[in-house]
Amino acid sequence: MPRPSVAPSFLPVRFGRQQSLVLAAVLALFLAGCGKGSAPAAAPGAAPPPPQVGVVTVTPGDVGLVTELPGRLEASRVAQVRARAAGILQKRLFREGSDVKAGQPLFTIDSAPYAAAVASARAGQARAEANLAQATALADRYKPLVEANAISKQEYANAVASQKQAAADVALGKANVQTANITLGYASVTAPISGRIGRSLVTEGALVGQGDATQLAVIQQIDPVYVNFTQSASDALKLRAAMQSGQFKRASGSSAASVKIVLEDGSEYARPGRLLFTDLTVDPTTGQITLRAEVPNPDGQLLPGLYVRVRVEQAQATNAITLPQQAVTRTQQGDEVTVVGPDGKISKRKITISGSQNNKWVVLDGLKAGEQVVVDGFQKLQRLPPGATVNAVAWQPPGAAPAPAVAASAGASAPAPASSAAAK
Repeated sequence: MPRPSVAPSFLPVRFGRQQSLVLAAVLALFLAGCGKGSAPAAAPGAAPPPPQVGVVTVTPGDVGLVTELPGRLEASRVAQVRARAAGILQKRLFREGSDVKAGQPLFTIDSAPYAAAVASARAGQARAEANLAQATALADRYKPLVEANAISKQEYANAVASQKQAAADVALGKANVQTANITLGYASVTAPISGRIGRSLVTEGALVGQGDATQLAVIQQIDPVYVNFTQSASDALKLRAAMQSGQFKRASGSSAASVKIVLEDGSEYARPGRLLFTDLTVDPTTGQITLRAEVPNPDGQLLPGLYVRVRVEQAQATNAITLPQQAVTRTQQGDEVTVVGPDGKISKRKITISGSQNNKWVVLDGLKAGEQVVVDGFQKLQRLPPGATVNAVAWQPPGAAPAPAVAASAGASAPAPASSAAAK
């Protein structure tokens, strides 16, 4: 009896549902194990990379010492327009708030009484001239007669005296005419200076100049405009002593310091001014010295009486350094910065500050050219011990283009890419 044939080994073997699930699970575990084996394992106990901080490189140079002081604007010339002749105001000849020129008619006052006074003065002058002519003719006739002893010398002397008195009366008449004309001219009120005139202080029909010179209007010249401001007397004396010792030099090498006006909204007026003078007297109540500067104002943007801030550059510091204000830590013990050495290690450094300029501190002492000062990343430094190593990169102000890294710390495998500012 023949034996049953055995199925070849290459025939597919059928698995049940449970066996298929077990096989899938084993395959997944195998693939996961392969994936883990492909990634390199981290070395146990490895130190983290040094933190990245933003730094600036110290560059000494001449820095202007700018002081910001409170000030008030004042017109360079002020003239009160007053009535110098008494009478009824007839007409106003200008537009209030407009610009006027020197000699421009502004008001007219009733001139009829003054015109009559001019006519009377001229009549008196004419009478005096007639008397002079008569006295001159008499003296001329008496002259040959007295030489011939036809008349007494006393009669001739009287005739000459009458002639001289008549000549004096003519001179007096001319002066009276001139005075009357001047008074008549006062009936037309003109601008004493060029500038901007304000509102009219009187109206037509008002009686002016009766007893006193009635004020009619005010003219102010606001191009240029003055700014008056005060400075502490102690600061002024320290600045003067520093300039005499050679620590500071005069601003821009000129005698007039540069002045800039900061308006109430914080914007800076476009046209710079110049310092005119410093008062020699110190206010005993405040200990302040008054200064005055002249500022161009062709557009009339600056108005008298406006309170402003004045930035005045009175001197320049030689071999000074400017640092962003965020780089300096100010305490009662003094001012200090964090410096990154050539080996990437950080250290604290005491500095001497003179003042601020454009949101930067002006450093006079404590730093050298080429040193790197930390500006950004101070939160990272709080977790580091003194003398720790950092990765210094060039700091850029917000909005500036990125700069390449200025240094790589010791122990770093590769320099970190530059960034606008290191993350705090």
